[in-house]
Amino acid sequence: MRIFACSFLCLAFLMGCADQASTTGLDSAGKGAGSKGSGTLQIAVIPKGTTHVFWKSVHAGAVKAAKDLGDVEILWKGPLLENDRDGQINVVQDFIANRVDGIVLAPLDKQALIGPVKDSKEAGIPVAIFDSALQDESAIVTYVATDNYKGGELAARHMAHVLGGKGNVILLRYNAGSESTEQREEGFLTTLNEQFPDVHVLSSDEYAGTTPEQSLDKATQILTNYKDRVDGIFAVCEPNANGVLIALKETQLSGKVKFIAFDSSEELIRAMSDGVCHGIVLQDPITMGYESVQAIVKSIRGESVEKRIGTGEFLATPENMKTPEMEKLLNPDRF
Repeated sequence: MRIFACSFLCLAFLMGCADQASTTGLDSAGKGAGSKGSGTLQIAVIPKGTTHVFWKSVHAGAVKAAKDLGDVEILWKGPLLENDRDGQINVVQDFIANRVDGIVLAPLDKQALIGPVKDSKEAGIPVAIFDSALQDESAIVTYVATDNYKGGELAARHMAHVLGGKGNVILLRYNAGSESTEQREEGFLTTLNEQFPDVHVLSSDEYAGTTPEQSLDKATQILTNYKDRVDGIFAVCEPNANGVLIALKETQLSGKVKFIAFDSSEELIRAMSDGVCHGIVLQDPITMGYESVQAIVKSIRGESVEKRIGTGEFLATPENMKTPEMEKLLNPDRF
């Protein structure tokens, strides 16, 4: 099983490296290759990372918005891994130095990216935030995202449902400072505490990290510790969920422990068909990328933009996963 895990993780890493190397619209020096001064707007889109499937769909949505708008070029670049705060800050600073027209950013850290965003505004380059918020929103045009707290609520209610209203569960956290996943974690725990008193939380303070490999190790450790007591586990993002999926197999708990994931992957969709994953809370990454680019371009062109733009949150289950709406969200287009 570890051979399978390593193969899966190595493949994900290589895919991420390829995505990082194919930054749209940048020449070898990192400068915009578009025709600045000819009316084409250069919009930098900076994800938290470039490895995971979710960001590839955000990229597709951003490119679609650029095509629909016309005279807009997407410059896509981000750190490889989602724990590289300094790397993401450097990407923002490089785009500021290269005088792009606008920046669309998914901040890795709700505090660490405040300064770079303010620097961008001072340089006359507007910034739209997507996916994950900043603690200080004074320098941004808009925030485009899922209601992550509500996503955590959906996970909690579905967990209680599949457990029949009682049982012991584990929450596997993601990474300190990530506002989006912190909201999911809070929504999950608060909903269970307030609405489902017979669902008890065995563990909620363990951070799995930002890769499937880290999550596999942490989930294996926790599931082994609570093997005789655990009835359910919630993983708050795609890399964590992919690691948990393998850990459940390795601890021989697949199908026995109710498993709720957040964000889809081919492996998680297959697991839901096989009865190993019991639900996936879904975002709409295509819409997130699309609306973020639309918003920043509107701002540049002097049009009004809402301060917050919601992109929805959804729950796929084994029962509804074949419906057209869920199939579209489970398998969004990717760049």
